[in-house]
Amino acid sequence: MSPTNPRILAIVGPTASGKTSLALSIAKKRGVEVVSADSRQIFKYLDIGTAKPSIAERTEVKHHFIDLLEPSCEYNAGQFGHDGREVVTEILKKKKLPLLVGGSGLYVRAVIDGLFDGPGKDLEIRMMLEDQLQSEGLDALLNALRMVDPLTAERMREITPRRVIRALEVYRVTGKPISQLHSEENFTPGFEAYQVGLLWERKELYQRIDKRVEAMISAGLEDEVKSLISKGYDRHLNALNTVGYKEVFEHMAGIHSHEEMIELIKRNTRRFAKRQMTWFRRDQRIRWMRVSGDDWLERVTQTVLEALDRRPRSRR
Repeated sequence: MSPTNPRILAIVGPTASGKTSLALSIAKKRGVEVVSADSRQIFKYLDIGTAKPSIAERTEVKHHFIDLLEPSCEYNAGQFGHDGREVVTEILKKKKLPLLVGGSGLYVRAVIDGLFDGPGKDLEIRMMLEDQLQSEGLDALLNALRMVDPLTAERMREITPRRVIRALEVYRVTGKPISQLHSEENFTPGFEAYQVGLLWERKELYQRIDKRVEAMISAGLEDEVKSLISKGYDRHLNALNTVGYKEVFEHMAGIHSHEEMIELIKRNTRRFAKRQMTWFRRDQRIRWMRVSGDDWLERVTQTVLEALDRRPRSRR
């Protein structure tokens, strides 16, 4: 990468790790705009359960990709990569620092490294594959994928019907394996990303998660879900298939008691945080900041800004 490329700052880490707090703290010392890399905060009406920055915080510091879409809309990492890079470019033109902030690792990667998202959906092919899934099972589809794209089948970290169907759909639409289309992608971002991760001891992070869940319940998460229902949004929408919301929907359907609902949200949020960390740990470029206690914010803010200023520009 050319040493003349401008810099952006990416703040990553698991849920409840303090990413928003750090972003706002940095914003008080630098001219910045926040690019939210959160796959759920982009949807309207999902405020409490996604821990969106408050209206006051968004008034103080400009945030992008919050409250843009109806929950019924489809949006993916490939789209975000394209849209996010456009916004980053506009922020850089203003001579401001873009802060890419979020726990959706695939969204962060899509902006920094590019992400092939394949051709548009072919509903007819999708329906045929879903019918085949119902009649023959996942193994049959996986075997079909291994015949046409063994590399993608081998590389799947988690084999799910959605991923197998998507890979087969791409092959049948383009005539090329998705792994080949990935290799043909030629991406140059035009900026250099300095990635910072917030690293808590597991016990302390889980305590923070539990407190956040309790705060969400107290703030009216159940009323938020009732409001979504009143607006006609179905619990099966992808945007609502999210930790926090799905447990409340299940409670309202009589599947769980109130106490069980709260404990399930805590448990599932902890599991989600663990998966986030597994994702982020694979990226060796992330500089992890060990944080603990209640007095970490100012110290980490200064450390990040000093590192950003003195850091030699890296080359890819």
